[in-house]
Amino acid sequence: MTVVVIDYGSGNLRSAAKAVERAAASLASPPEVAVVADARAVLTAERIVLPGQGAFGDCAAGVRRVPGLREALEEAIIHKGRPFLGICVGMQLMASRGLEHGSHDGFGWISGEVVRLEPGEARLKIPQMGWNDLIVDQPDHPVLAGVPTGTDFYFVHGYAMRCRDPAHILAHVEYGQPLPAVIGRDNLVGTQFHPDKSQAAGLRLIANFLAWRP
Repeated sequence: MTVVVIDYGSGNLRSAAKAVERAAASLASPPEVAVVADARAVLTAERIVLPGQGAFGDCAAGVRRVPGLREALEEAIIHKGRPFLGICVGMQLMASRGLEHGSHDGFGWISGEVVRLEPGEARLKIPQMGWNDLIVDQPDHPVLAGVPTGTDFYFVHGYAMRCRDPAHILAHVEYGQPLPAVIGRDNLVGTQFHPDKSQAAGLRLIANFLAWRP
């Protein structure tokens, strides 16, 4: 099995790739993990990881700058059903649009918008930065196996998904209000937190993704 971590200029590429490699090594049959910036490699991959860090519009533009990448993602993930993991802004890009510094089109895979955090409490700073307890909404989802409510994950974000369909929220956190922390449907899953910075729990979640057969 080949897993690709996509290089499109995102700031957390190295951390995400190392975490995927570590999680892969923990499996009985470790998959091959490759960092790629080539649309053709995406088309032939069996699993796809899209990291993301920074502003929504910048990340969307970074994907567009790689020749053929947007089309390859659509073909491999939506039409061929290859498992996909989006991390932080890589998750947000699944939305219909992002409203960070203007309005920017997302992939439109999960209906909803990415909006600025408005926690409504002075003690809660923007961005949310640090550890927060996960509240699991769909505990039977295979990617959340062994990741119970109360597990800590590491967040750094000033914007969050607002899903049109609550069924797409697999887990959330409280930060002055409920915020989607894991979203997904069919062969898609994404995390607002950084599993690559979340120690053993993050590696467990990535390993679950690598073993997942949607």
